[in-house]
Amino acid sequence: MDNNGLIRRIIRAKETYLLLLPGVVWFVIFAYIPMYGLSLAFKTYKASLGIFGSPWVGFENFTYVFRDPAFMESVWRTLWINLGRMVFEFPVPIVLALLLNELRLQLFKRSVQTILTFPHFLSWIVVASVLINFLDMQGMVNGIIRLLGGDPVNFLGNTSLFVPMLYITDIWKSAGWTMIIYLAAISNIDTEQYESAKLDGASRLQTMWYITLPSILNTIVVLLILQAGLLMTAGFDQIFNLSNAATAKAGEILDMYIYRVTFQSAADFSYSSAVSLFRSIINFVLLLLADRICKMLGADGLFPPIRRKQRRAAWAKGM
Repeated sequence: MDNNGLIRRIIRAKETYLLLLPGVVWFVIFAYIPMYGLSLAFKTYKASLGIFGSPWVGFENFTYVFRDPAFMESVWRTLWINLGRMVFEFPVPIVLALLLNELRLQLFKRSVQTILTFPHFLSWIVVASVLINFLDMQGMVNGIIRLLGGDPVNFLGNTSLFVPMLYITDIWKSAGWTMIIYLAAISNIDTEQYESAKLDGASRLQTMWYITLPSILNTIVVLLILQAGLLMTAGFDQIFNLSNAATAKAGEILDMYIYRVTFQSAADFSYSSAVSLFRSIINFVLLLLADRICKMLGADGLFPPIRRKQRRAAWAKGM
């Protein structure tokens, strides 16, 4: 009976499942099937034998990984940089969405939203090229500094400025795109709450703080959890294009370490697979930990609990 109810619900929502089908097929082909390559982490890869024919070595590759001081340095550097992203970058789209929601002139509001969203569609190669033209020793910024009588600053070769530059450029490129998610959440808020607050004499700031922000809290929590699940991953494209020989050490996160040991030295695919598997496991643990902490603090988390009455009502509706 339960199976029949499930089939009827699927048939009833067939358009939704058809829309989901291309995404599911994409994930199966490009995300799940290639996972067999993770077995290289437990093998000594030999090109002549292929992945399946290469001999098993157990955890030997992981032993070599944890003996490499550069690996541990890249792990801590990755955590440090990405924790900074959560502190300095994560709140920016929320603030932008709250401020943009307060604009009443729709034409100006759409124009601002378009301007803030546009950088998302630029590749990091384009962004890096623009930065080089602006911040190079002979670039526009240093040209202005010289005109004002100052000494030029080596922005692109200064390791102390490299991480702040990562934060600033990522905010400029990505904040407007993430802002759209929060604007969508804000659009679902019942307008009667705003009307009641206005009758009670609440200011715009009070309305924003006591109505808008609490209403999108679940969206904020979900994106925060997903961000925590990328603490060991995010930033390769950006750092790869913005770093140079002078800042390579300051920018060697775990992804850059994997790239270096795979393509810039004697290729060892088994070793790099072991590092990648370690990174994925840590990300998975951080994701579950963040979800658990958010639930302990009273938020719904990624998977809100389904109450027993709701579950019974859903089954009854499908039968």
